[in-house]
Amino acid sequence: MRGGATAGWLADLVVVIHFLFIAFVAGGALLMFRWPRVAWVHLPAAAWGVFVEWSGRICPLTPLENALRRAAGEAGYGGGFVERYLLPVIYPAGLTTGIQLWLGTFVLLLNVVIYAVWWRSSRS
Repeated sequence: MRGGATAGWLADLVVVIHFLFIAFVAGGALLMFRWPRVAWVHLPAAAWGVFVEWSGRICPLTPLENALRRAAGEAGYGGGFVERYLLPVIYPAGLTTGIQLWLGTFVLLLNVVIYAVWWRSSRS
């Protein structure tokens, strides 16, 4: 039972990390206005996020979370904050290849705009 509870807690932690990574990929470029060196971490993260969306691949955090859930003896997502509020954002129902392509393009364009504004403001 203890191992199952630990695995369930770790699965929840992976979901939180996954959510934070997605938020960083989508809007992490905004941090450059305060800390310009964040670009060295953000650019590869954003490239990875766009690649995963455009290629239709699954982020490695997803199978890790699912394995931890199985180790915890969970068949699906139960109640609770993490499952109720974070999982639908990370794993939306009805996610199609077209939506993934759109999401990847949106993230790319959003970040290009943020980087362009930052570059222009840093040159003034």
